[in-house]
Amino acid sequence: MLLADKKLLITGVLDPRSIAFFAAKVAQEQGAELVLTGFGRGIRLTERAAARLDPKPDVLELDVTQPEHLAAVRADLEARWGRLDGLLHAIGFAPGSCLDGGFLTAPWEDVSTAFQVSTYSYVALAAELQDLLAVGPGAVVGLDFDAQVAWPGYDWMGVAKAGLESANRYLARDLGPKGIRANLVAAGPLHTMAARSIGTIGAFEHLWSERAPLGWETRDPEPVGRAVCALLSDWTPAITGEIVHVDGGVHAMGGPVAPVAAEGAGPDTAGSQGA
Repeated sequence: MLLADKKLLITGVLDPRSIAFFAAKVAQEQGAELVLTGFGRGIRLTERAAARLDPKPDVLELDVTQPEHLAAVRADLEARWGRLDGLLHAIGFAPGSCLDGGFLTAPWEDVSTAFQVSTYSYVALAAELQDLLAVGPGAVVGLDFDAQVAWPGYDWMGVAKAGLESANRYLARDLGPKGIRANLVAAGPLHTMAARSIGTIGAFEHLWSERAPLGWETRDPEPVGRAVCALLSDWTPAITGEIVHVDGGVHAMGGPVAPVAAEGAGPDTAGSQGA
């Protein structure tokens, strides 16, 4: 199996529709042993989601803005396993003022929260766990949404994701000498709890129906979960500092893809270039 005997820490499992849940599910199917994290009132959601995994993994409290929580997770994993083979960072948050048209008006205290949770915590968590990750060595994977362009309503979260992409390159640079890989998975839009917090996400979902040459199903996070597991496995030993797009191919298209030719259509009916 792809992840046989691997010890993984999975953050961000909020409910069974989340990308992190599907990554956890696939990881277990591929032989991994898991620990999940949650915090605050949301930890009850994580516990309920964990109960739908087999076996049910333990859930540790982790608020990534609290250094003592990072240290406590490290201490638990060190005592539990003595190593960490993989980490999924599936954490992102921006106050409402930073989304849906608030780009020019959001106050710094809200913008700084978005950056701390969505960007800085990726580095902070990996740095805290680097000695455990170096034993294998292991891999770090973060979740991204393509930050090459400005998306409607994504506003400061889009800027935070651009920062995440840059931070990933620097993390790959600094952890690489220990053999630790760091990569991001940029998913297409999915109907997750996190996506529902962005009121205008529907303004760009239609692009995937027009531009995805492989098609895209907004209610199926499993292809993203599989990509995460591939990057956490030993099958990608020389990949680091990378952004793997799991979006049906939209990121590579400059416009709508050609419609599929009608059944039985020949070259003349499918689009002739004759004079």
